[in-house]
Amino acid sequence: MAGTTIEWYDFFLYGTAAALVFNRLFFPELDPLTGIFAAFATYAVGFIGRPLGGIVFGHYGDRIGRKSMLIITLLLMGIPTVIIGLLPTYDQIGYWAALLLVILRFLQGMAVGGEWGGAVLMAVEHAPEGRKGFYGSLPQTGVGAGLVLSTLAMSAVATLPEEDMLSWGWRLPFIASIVLLGVGWFIRVKVPESPDFAKVQAEQKAQAMPLKIVLKDHGAATFNIIGARIAENAWFYLSVTFALAYTTSQLALPRAEVLTAITVGAALSLITMPLAGWLSDQVGQKRLYMVGMILLLMYVYPFFAMLGTRDMAIVWWALVIAIGIIFPLLYAPEALLFAKQFPAQVRYSGISFGVQIAGVLGGGLAPMIATALLAKGGGEPIYVVLYLTGMILLALVCTARMRA
Repeated sequence: MAGTTIEWYDFFLYGTAAALVFNRLFFPELDPLTGIFAAFATYAVGFIGRPLGGIVFGHYGDRIGRKSMLIITLLLMGIPTVIIGLLPTYDQIGYWAALLLVILRFLQGMAVGGEWGGAVLMAVEHAPEGRKGFYGSLPQTGVGAGLVLSTLAMSAVATLPEEDMLSWGWRLPFIASIVLLGVGWFIRVKVPESPDFAKVQAEQKAQAMPLKIVLKDHGAATFNIIGARIAENAWFYLSVTFALAYTTSQLALPRAEVLTAITVGAALSLITMPLAGWLSDQVGQKRLYMVGMILLLMYVYPFFAMLGTRDMAIVWWALVIAIGIIFPLLYAPEALLFAKQFPAQVRYSGISFGVQIAGVLGGGLAPMIATALLAKGGGEPIYVVLYLTGMILLALVCTARMRA
């Protein structure tokens, strides 16, 4: 959970900066809406790196162990984050700045792609029977913690005068990541190897090409995970990253207050995420996931309608409910639900590949697609609502096909 918090702090920090300042620092010659689109394009590169990270680290996680992959992914996330904080901008080196940003973002994406599978498997494979859903929700809770830390960090520098914020203030949260990196590394080297993987090693069942077996023998399970997760992932990034850009740029709401609402929602998830994990052990992970999807289907239109009121009290509740209540019902049961779809010897590869492909199709493309749909709708989010609704219906079908 601690390591996951640190990795997601790094990943979310970029998303918040993309919504607030990167369009002006790295794409200043573009008009505001196009600049935001370009900033989200570099943001999406991190999601494109995820499947490669899932393949590479899943392969070695199934062959040589979960623990070593967690340590490597932590370093692969933390070091590029610090370097981003030291990057020159467009005014200093032109488009080379954007290229370097893209390369570092790609490395971050690889790290997250490999980290998630290892973190949740270490949790559920160490957990006692009957409590695996709860334990599996704890690394998921690290996502909310990382979001709280990153949003607080950006909120702090967002209070600076505009000139200071754009010249040096935005760099501080990225450079500060070096402290978290040291803490995360210290914690992860102390964690023992997964007992399930130790058993695979003892029985000499480790596979030479685990992903090949996943695609050959578990193709349907992989497709179901991809389809089931697209909506959840898109929802999260639309309610966090896109909503931040939409409310501050399109609706002209104060960014500090919107960031506060997002932070409160993420803080609430620190309670509701493990609570949803506990609940999944009582009612079943598959059933809870489908309930969450149905609630999301009912909430999509009201969410954007609440944002459209421009009343900060209503906008505040819209974001808090989205991040602190709806999202945990989906994200908490995923760890164990998805892990159940594969045997231990190919589990790291299976869940990493399926989840990270969904990350590209859902979260990675969602802010860009939503921005384009918003422009097509003349600033009205009706097409964004339809886009999300279609993904939710697909997710319900795929979840129904899963092994409980």
